Amino acid sequence: MRNFGYFEEDYSPSLSEKGLWRRIITYLRPFRFPFAGAILLSLFVTTCALGLPWLMQQAIDLYITNPELHFDQRMEGLSTYVLFYGGLICIGFTTSFLQVLLLEWIGQSIMHTLRQDLFSHLLTVRLKFFSKQPVGRLVTRLTNDVQNMHEMLTSILVTIFNDLLRMACILGLLVYMNFRLGLILCLFVPLAAAVTILFSKLARNHFRAIRKQLSKVNSFVQETVSGVMLVQLFGRTNDLRQEFATLNNSYLRKTLRQIRLFGTFMPITELMSSVAIALILWYGGGQFIQKQLTLGELVAFLSYMRLFFQPLRELSQKYSIVQSALASAERIFDLLDTDSEEDRTPDINKKEALSLTGDLCFDTVTFSYLPGQPVLHDISFTVKQGETVAIVGSTGSGKSTLINLMLRFYEPDSGSISLAGHSLADVTKNELRNEIGVVMQEMLILQDTLLNNIILDTGKERKEVTELLQQTQLSQFVENLPQGLDTIIGEGGQAMSTGEKQLLAIARVLCRNPSLLVLDEASSAIDSKTEKLLEQPLEHCFKGKTVLIIAHRLSTVQRADRIIVLDKGRIIEQGSHHELTEQNGPYSRLVALDFEPDTF
Repeated sequence: MRNFGYFEEDYSPSLSEKGLWRRIITYLRPFRFPFAGAILLSLFVTTCALGLPWLMQQAIDLYITNPELHFDQRMEGLSTYVLFYGGLICIGFTTSFLQVLLLEWIGQSIMHTLRQDLFSHLLTVRLKFFSKQPVGRLVTRLTNDVQNMHEMLTSILVTIFNDLLRMACILGLLVYMNFRLGLILCLFVPLAAAVTILFSKLARNHFRAIRKQLSKVNSFVQETVSGVMLVQLFGRTNDLRQEFATLNNSYLRKTLRQIRLFGTFMPITELMSSVAIALILWYGGGQFIQKQLTLGELVAFLSYMRLFFQPLRELSQKYSIVQSALASAERIFDLLDTDSEEDRTPDINKKEALSLTGDLCFDTVTFSYLPGQPVLHDISFTVKQGETVAIVGSTGSGKSTLINLMLRFYEPDSGSISLAGHSLADVTKNELRNEIGVVMQEMLILQDTLLNNIILDTGKERKEVTELLQQTQLSQFVENLPQGLDTIIGEGGQAMSTGEKQLLAIARVLCRNPSLLVLDEASSAIDSKTEKLLEQPLEHCFKGKTVLIIAHRLSTVQRADRIIVLDKGRIIEQGSHHELTEQNGPYSRLVALDFEPDTF
């Protein structure tokens, strides 16, 4: 079965459990005072819960079983304790309600910050990272994994503190009330601790497997839905249904393993509780018969025993949530620790910005996406300021890789690239990309107005954009839209043809007014008629600018001052269109193939 781009079979966590908690605490630190308030409220909740059995004991011993008092006195005293009991319940409810509100606010705020940090980091991660990561896996990090941590932060951390505090207080109270009966309970503490530790180790491994399999399912669904047209076109529906069933069944099996583990832990806890209560009834009942223990003390003991084992029973479920959250936290922080592209940008203290208007120079550049498999070999060429240079070659020859290196999406293995005499390694990425305008075959369209899609981050005014469109003959394109520049485009908006998208890409580039223009297969997906419509806007783009054309269709490169031919990552020819066609070399053969009429 395919792995769907999900490379986690050999995944090993980079952080220890202590390291994970340390990272989680850094997100809790800004909310330390509200969190301390939640813990303070937990003291009130615990006090109220532990006070109820004591009130029962007092009511039974002082009034219910006390024959020395008259009926009216006993009922009056009993009524007083009932009022105390009800008041304690109300206080416990109020403090618990306030605690839940406070924890939900803390949890939602932390998840908001964490989700924002994850998304912001993804925008700066080096391009190489995305070539190995399916979109579904990254979506899982931002949604399911973050939600798992939310459940832990809102409903678990303080309640576990409540439970541990309650169990410790109950143990102390029982030993204080009756030392021998308290010792019976103490015998179960080491056994309960051993069972819990064993469960925690097994649960963590199961939850890691569940998180990994869920990411595989999400990746497969994203891959399938995004290409559903091709799936239906090539009749892959049944095959993909079977592959999804395999992934889904694997997820079910892993989840059922975790449920079986949880189902084993619960009966063991119930068994310990039942045995402990039976021993208390046997021994405590004997003491009551011998008048060494009051009925109220015995009832209080049994109530405290139930309160002691109740959080222990719930601890398995809560610990499951904690282990699931930690498994998610491992992957969230692993993603946050991925190197961003800014990590490789030098920190240069400059008094003024560098001038990047000048020659573009590649000097013996070698590059490989995978170690030992170079796709570019000792590439050297110079594009003079104001010159138009075209780079052609067959698919896989390394044309687009040159653009990736020039924009610093990747760094060369060896050699150097310079612009206007400045090594690109010494130029910040923002400065570099502001000076280079790229018109690509594929482009991102925001679900917004056409005007905002053109302006992006340039801060141009509407009037400036209108004048620019008129100068480049793009105004007719805008006039044909229902609301002109205010037309909503993108997903759910006005549909755009391939040619219109290219016109938008050109308008974006002109709005930035770069000194170096790059056309990366910009006309390969459009027909000849649309290509002619683009000629005037492109000619305006070329004026006074250094232009680098990456093209598969050779009809678009004949206007270039110089043409560089690539083959298997090496420069094999360069010269003008006229010079290269006369040499009857690789370029002339490419031209012959390009202009050869289609045969059927």
